[in-house]
Amino acid sequence: MGNPHGSFIWYELLTKDAKAAKTFYDAVVGWNIDAEAPPGGMDYRMINAADGQAGGVMQLNADMVAGGAKAVWLGYFGVDDVDASVAAIVADGGAVHLPAFDIPNVGRLAMVADPQGIPFYVMRGASDESSTAYQRMGFGHVSWNELMTTDDAAALAFYEKHLGITKVGEMPMGEMGTYSFIANAESNGEAIGAMMPVQPNTPPAWGFYFRVPDITAAQAAVEANGGKVVWGPHQVPGGEWVINIIDPEGVTCGLVSPNKY
Repeated sequence: MGNPHGSFIWYELLTKDAKAAKTFYDAVVGWNIDAEAPPGGMDYRMINAADGQAGGVMQLNADMVAGGAKAVWLGYFGVDDVDASVAAIVADGGAVHLPAFDIPNVGRLAMVADPQGIPFYVMRGASDESSTAYQRMGFGHVSWNELMTTDDAAALAFYEKHLGITKVGEMPMGEMGTYSFIANAESNGEAIGAMMPVQPNTPPAWGFYFRVPDITAAQAAVEANGGKVVWGPHQVPGGEWVINIIDPEGVTCGLVSPNKY
């Protein structure tokens, strides 16, 4: 794994309908999600941006759903040692949702949760190549990582301790609390996202914003393909435009653009 410990190295959509997800996200983000899963094993399809892979789509099977799996976007943190990270996270009040396991020629990974119950993966990739799934300015990639949590101070301490994520600034939001900008070892002090207190009627979770060329066109594509815009378009400090959406399956995410035509 070429990325430093604590880097976002992958993003994954869990869905009950991978084909419907392809139709929606291809139209909205400009992806070309694999039309079919590889033969044998689980139904896992790659998300292809114009310049390479940006993540994956996992089709939830009946056993997964029966075990409580739900449609959601999840992020992967690259770590130096999966087993050591899992043990440290559990010792610090986190939990294990999926014990560590190996995927041949891919790497070792586990699904865990922070002390506030928010899930994420930790992974040590088998390849020495760096992941480019996160790109701050890359169209078709996650451009912003946002944690909404029930205890932002505790979350900042937890992620700094275990993943080297640090606070690099803040923006007061009145009654909504403080929007704390975060960076990691890979970003050299540049913000990769933020943490903030969870808002009413919004579940605590990591959320991800995909970069698109034009927020107006993206909004039209969301609405034309069965999704819903729940906030925005709104111009944020720095000049970018964002919307928060719900896909046809009820999964939340965001879109960010340099333009609004």
